[in-house]
Amino acid sequence: MTMTDDPIAPQRRARKQARRSMFIRRPFFTVSLIVAVGFVACAVFAPLIAPYDPVQQSITAMMAPPGGAHLLGTDSYGQDILSRIIYGARYALLIAFFAILIGATGGLILGTAAGLTTGWVEWVLLRVIDSILALPSLILAIAVIAILGQGVDKVAIAVGISMIGPFARTVRSDVLQVSSQLFVEAAGLMSITRLTVIWRHILPNIVFPLGVQITVRVSEAILVSSSLSFLGIGVTPPTPDWGLMIAEGRGFVSFAPWMSGMPGIALALLLIALAIVGDGIREEFDPKMRGHQ
Repeated sequence: MTMTDDPIAPQRRARKQARRSMFIRRPFFTVSLIVAVGFVACAVFAPLIAPYDPVQQSITAMMAPPGGAHLLGTDSYGQDILSRIIYGARYALLIAFFAILIGATGGLILGTAAGLTTGWVEWVLLRVIDSILALPSLILAIAVIAILGQGVDKVAIAVGISMIGPFARTVRSDVLQVSSQLFVEAAGLMSITRLTVIWRHILPNIVFPLGVQITVRVSEAILVSSSLSFLGIGVTPPTPDWGLMIAEGRGFVSFAPWMSGMPGIALALLLIALAIVGDGIREEFDPKMRGHQ
């Protein structure tokens, strides 16, 4: 049979064409992806892009309005807001990266174990997952911060722990679904070890849905970490963190609104862009979502 005689070939070509036209079919996704990539570029090349040292203070430039030497103005310490926003993107994405890494890894281990065990072990694991899910991510992160203390690394750990529950719930659902497939049952009947079945058949089929969940939850990680800093229990000054900048500027909002407004706009833009990108990837590649379209 030649390639042209393959009855599935037209369907494959159609799916491939659909992937190529995704950026055309989803203009909001495309624009949001460009915005998100722009923030990532700012985070990576912050030392080259930022016009000033983000922690450099100047008494003569305190609360300077936007324009002139300081494009977005300065704060109450004379620090350049544009430079702090650019470096703030680095801290926001860095914290989100490690938080997602902790949450996804912990959720993968916990969710896989809960999906493959039975009896009292399964019961205990499910109660652990339920206990994590019982509290909102921010409240749980606050509790962890109260134990670990403040700092960039502590915030990443706290946010990561708060996200283990959602990841574990998703992974367990996928593990149960994959475990019920005939090829997994056939592998078990062939006397293949349990660990080999997990490594070769179960994990490869749950990694991609886990990756889709990661893209969706990046914005949540950034929001929780910024909320911790806004409350004064996250990143410590003078670290250029958006939540901290918003909190520092709220006392001057009546006559220096740019102090809180500029980092607030940057945070909103990144969160909206990441949310749209995550939803677009999930709707495009998640089999469950495609089944409802």
